Amino acid sequence: MILLFPSDYFDKNQVDADLKEEYQTAENLKLYQIILFDYEKFFHENQIRLSQKPENPEIGIYRGWMMKPEQYQHFYQELLKYKIKLLNTPEQYQRMHLFPEIYPELKEDTAEILLYPLYEKINIRDIKFEQFMIKDYVKSLKDPRFQNYFDQNTSQEDFENYMQNFYQYRGDLLTGGICIKKYLDLKFYQNHKNEYRVFYAGHEILSVCRNSGQEETAPVPPENLIKKYQNLDSNYYTLDFAELSDHSWKILESGDGSVSGLAETEKIQKYYQKLYQLLSHSGI
Repeated sequence: MILLFPSDYFDKNQVDADLKEEYQTAENLKLYQIILFDYEKFFHENQIRLSQKPENPEIGIYRGWMMKPEQYQHFYQELLKYKIKLLNTPEQYQRMHLFPEIYPELKEDTAEILLYPLYEKINIRDIKFEQFMIKDYVKSLKDPRFQNYFDQNTSQEDFENYMQNFYQYRGDLLTGGICIKKYLDLKFYQNHKNEYRVFYAGHEILSVCRNSGQEETAPVPPENLIKKYQNLDSNYYTLDFAELSDHSWKILESGDGSVSGLAETEKIQKYYQKLYQLLSHSGI
């Protein structure tokens, strides 16, 4: 198996600084062949340049920054020319990366959503939720200058001003359309929400880790809920689970495993050892 990391923007021979700990830990394990691809060439010129090329066909596991589905498809097809087949197909990547696409599989255990095309005027009075948040098909705006959620007391004018700011700040990162999600009342422990990131690989549970700075004694998501979603149509993905104020649990987000950051409490060596183990025995 090959691990693919993006290079530093200014030095194609060095890994991106934000991924250095993952890169070095995986390298020290000597379980994977590790290859860098030139960040600047790919993300700015749409070209693939690798630090080395495999002699035989190999499965490739990408660890790096988010790509729009069309970027990932190009990445996937170009790597095939180098005998590298990424773990997830473009269709699998898109399904987990764009929340509305996986929503039908998760709807029993996640917030309700409404979808709108980009730049279409949204009448706030048509939104059925008492409280709601705004994101595109991938991300919300995590910025202290913007509201966490809206309600029916928000004026149409204020809402439209917010949407203008949303489009401005998401900029080239805008993906898919607008996703309005019913706001969930989360449980907090000493000002920290109780959120966990779960990685799945080879249709098994890879790791379950606290991801919001909450104390170690905070409850863990129910095992049956985590296992309920270990057979989604992806070889490597994440789901984020959060406890609500009534102590029930919901899924907040989904993601392709290749572009999902490790949880803040993840033990990196153990993560890469188990990833290798699970994929080696999965028959992928």
